[in-house]
Amino acid sequence: MNFDKSVEFIEPNKINRDAPLFVYLPGMDGTGELLQTQADKLASCFDLRCLSIRTDSYSTWQTLAKDTIELIQIELTRKTNKEVHLCGESFGGCLALKTALAAPSLFDRLILVNPASSFNQFPILGLGVGITPWLPTWLHRYSAAGLLPFLAKLNRINDCDRVKLVESMKSLPPQVVSWRLSLLRDFKVADEQLRSLNIPTLIIAGAEDSLLPSVEEADKLISLLPTACKTVLPQSGHACLLETEIDLYDILVQENFIQPNRIAVS
Repeated sequence: MNFDKSVEFIEPNKINRDAPLFVYLPGMDGTGELLQTQADKLASCFDLRCLSIRTDSYSTWQTLAKDTIELIQIELTRKTNKEVHLCGESFGGCLALKTALAAPSLFDRLILVNPASSFNQFPILGLGVGITPWLPTWLHRYSAAGLLPFLAKLNRINDCDRVKLVESMKSLPPQVVSWRLSLLRDFKVADEQLRSLNIPTLIIAGAEDSLLPSVEEADKLISLLPTACKTVLPQSGHACLLETEIDLYDILVQENFIQPNRIAVS
């Protein structure tokens, strides 16, 4: 789908207008292509869309949220089923919160996977904002590979997905990486805003996240979001949806976010 903005939807599976819409907001790479490991099983009960953010985009949180809402509204005009599940991972978890707060009545479920909403609590991570734009291209590409052990539990990801993760990280110019890091550094949502968000919310946290304290952040969000619950993945890292042993569909069933017998009919 083309959209004259900084974002568009990609469809990892065949479109199914009769199934609930499942919208995935990606990590900082913004490609929207890293859900494929989970997509086939999710497609048994959802109509999947993955947000893709242009590699030259310098959009603010407000603009990204507005454009995402407009995309979803366009999709819903073509669907018989108006139910929407919004799922954000890492950077996308922050965007999911901004999007849900901007249009709470649009969403039936909210799923946050290792949301990066605690990034601004660690000033050392914000150093990348000033350093990254000055890196030569070769060093930028090398540093992307060097971050891999912090982003993922490599022994839990197959070789193909490991390559996809590295390539997605390399796809962004240094200046855009710096911009998106600055968005995370400046990310703020007031406690009273979170307390007003009555969307049933599931927070998924990797206990072995080497990048951010995702379990602690999940606990904080649970204390503020009125209808939130959490599940902790004891052996998982930050990019947990790429791990071969993690099945997002099964997690959603276990947490009563979907009915196991609800199968989408194409």
